[in-house]
Amino acid sequence: MDSHWGLKALRVAMPYIRAYKGATFVIKLGGNLCRAGQTLDGLIDQIAVLYHLGIRVVVVHGGGPQATELARRLGLTPQMVAGRRITNAEMLEVAKMTFAGTVNAELLAAFRKAKVPAVGLSGIDAELVTVHRRPVQSVSDPSTGRTQEVDFGFVGDIEQVEPGILWHLLSGGFVPVICSLAADETGQIFNINADTLAVAIAVALGAVKYFSMSTVDGILDDINDPRTLYSYMDITEAESLMQSGKVSGGMLPKLAACLDALRAGVPRAHIVNGERPDALLQEIFTNEGCGTLIVVERNRAGDPAVEADAQAADVAEKP
Repeated sequence: MDSHWGLKALRVAMPYIRAYKGATFVIKLGGNLCRAGQTLDGLIDQIAVLYHLGIRVVVVHGGGPQATELARRLGLTPQMVAGRRITNAEMLEVAKMTFAGTVNAELLAAFRKAKVPAVGLSGIDAELVTVHRRPVQSVSDPSTGRTQEVDFGFVGDIEQVEPGILWHLLSGGFVPVICSLAADETGQIFNINADTLAVAIAVALGAVKYFSMSTVDGILDDINDPRTLYSYMDITEAESLMQSGKVSGGMLPKLAACLDALRAGVPRAHIVNGERPDALLQEIFTNEGCGTLIVVERNRAGDPAVEADAQAADVAEKP
């Protein structure tokens, strides 16, 4: 690497490094990013940089693709309604094996390779997350236009987050790596949505940034044209895109989770492609970024998030 370029990049990053030292970031990893290999190693190496810069990082991960694959190997047929997984007793066992087992272990192994002390958890540990069983709901499937009553089975909705165990680990210099299982007051285990869990944890910890990492570059005006990426938007603009139908499929719950985080007090939410080399670092430590940054309100006077970016980068916002 050209040493002059490297020093220039470091100078650009320094205001951000100063601004975020000691801050808490919550990073949600989609299941497709959690497979052992070069992509996961590269992503964990970026998180290692954040860790060594003094940023407190909490990782929340999914594992839907892995659960589907294991279910089929076991002769089970996964059931989905409007993109949401039905978790019967057999699928709950699959979720336990994949989320708290294979996927969490692969992430911990990657962190160990990167020399970062990570600790695997679920929402069950130390009463981190309390849930209740999701009630039967009327669900409309946009692909068919049909509405039906759905019993999601052992799927939980979050009642509260008690982040004491996370503060204990973060204060001790560890990176918590949390899978999307939790329990109710009786100890019954439930599958929970990983995006929802990540947002709830970000809010409970007072995180300054929430990241949704997946396999897409961010919010696109035309999903087939990467040049139409929205690098920066606020809640109103995001809601307008959702209502227009330009945001659809798997991007809808990701964007909805970002908006939930913002409305609950997280200053910044980002959607970033975890398959792109160094995309996470570029999004954090450069003005232009490479994903989609979402804020409560564009250039709102007195917005602490805007002021923090101004102090960090000497600019108001990403262009």
